[in-house]
Amino acid sequence: MTLSQVHRIGRPPQDDEELWWLVSVMWGIEIPRIQVCPDHIAPFDAFADAFFARSPVSVWKASRGFGGKTTMMGTLTATEGAILGAQGTVLGGSSAQSLRVKEIMGEIMESDHAPVDLLSKEPTRYLTSFKNGGNVRALLASQRSVRGPHPQRLRLDEIDEMELTILEAAQGQPMSSPNVRAQTVMSSTHQYPDKTMSIILKRAKEKGWPVFEWCYRESMEPHGWLPLEELERKRQEVSQAMWDIEYDLQEPSFEGRAIDTAAVERAFSVELGHVKGEMGKYYEFKEPQDNGKYVHAADWARKTDWSIIGTYRVDGERWELVAWERLGRQPWPEMTARLDARIKRYGGLAIHDATGLGDVVSDLVEADVIDAILAGRRRESMFSDWVSAIESNKVVHPRIEWMYDEHRYVRLEDIYGRGHPPDSFVMGALAWALRSRYEIVAAAPQGFSRSVSPWHDS
Repeated sequence: MTLSQVHRIGRPPQDDEELWWLVSVMWGIEIPRIQVCPDHIAPFDAFADAFFARSPVSVWKASRGFGGKTTMMGTLTATEGAILGAQGTVLGGSSAQSLRVKEIMGEIMESDHAPVDLLSKEPTRYLTSFKNGGNVRALLASQRSVRGPHPQRLRLDEIDEMELTILEAAQGQPMSSPNVRAQTVMSSTHQYPDKTMSIILKRAKEKGWPVFEWCYRESMEPHGWLPLEELERKRQEVSQAMWDIEYDLQEPSFEGRAIDTAAVERAFSVELGHVKGEMGKYYEFKEPQDNGKYVHAADWARKTDWSIIGTYRVDGERWELVAWERLGRQPWPEMTARLDARIKRYGGLAIHDATGLGDVVSDLVEADVIDAILAGRRRESMFSDWVSAIESNKVVHPRIEWMYDEHRYVRLEDIYGRGHPPDSFVMGALAWALRSRYEIVAAAPQGFSRSVSPWHDS
């Protein structure tokens, strides 16, 4: 496609093919279109999804430097402004990163066929405006800066270096116009296991946002822009750990992790099932068996947490999770009814976290259930025992992505310090706490009596 053909179309591109050629001719940039790694995508797929607003929010995860994220984002915002008349804001993990995206726009405007005639005035460091009403504004990384404008397109770059509160404030910006749909891109290398990118990847699973992931292999010559010699030079400059995480996209790690990573992998087996763990969806991996013995545990939502109800079959070589459900904050009678239904279906013992709830929840559960008060030495002991059970290969679960991630990322500070233990971790610890008492009370048809509960510390 030539420039004259692009101009002759006289309308915005209608599909990926037209978009790719428009970007190639107008800006002189050929975004790679070939997928190399099995679980990755071609970078242009992410670009097209954002331009056409196929999903309201998308996440880009790519190699540092070699993924071309920032160049793609600058090209994207320039194309949206010039072709769609979109108003867009760019926010980086720092003010310098925001301006870097804006600088890339200035660089591509120097290309031979750039539509400089569409500019309404000379671009400034922070603002580029087009005659069709489109514009691109670079924002400072501050609460005051991100709470002002309401563009159609929001472009967040290197979010793992961004404060979560700044990102969340910026998310309120995008608003659709009659001709341009709202769309947000959150882009970053995933460097830290417990910062903003980890949180956004978790939210993406919960909310169904697409995550577009690619590494340097998708950017390499001959199908991409990255020379092999540049790749080899960088490999010699950085440590193996940095290469693994920031370039090869391996999972970031940290010394404060509470559970051995290999043990978590063993404890969540895709052979038993592989699901996302969506809110409000009941997962039953194995039906109840007449000769089976079961334990149920519930960790209840209070304000912003989740209610997790899990059921384990406990008479095998390893405890095995057979049913699981994650609920949002709902009226107590609705949540406790879910536990009652599970106990009725499988039979067996039940325990729940009654910390700070008094008798409110206990009185609503119709079946007998142990009230566990998680405080002091009892709390620490329960959590330590659960970690030991996982690392000793005594429990196994289907690969429920939500629960799997919470166990991968739980920190020592979360379970022994001032952090907050993940809800599914607490559920598992509650269930495992019944292991030494199960045989004693298993014959009781209604489970364990509250009157002999050992769970209140003196």
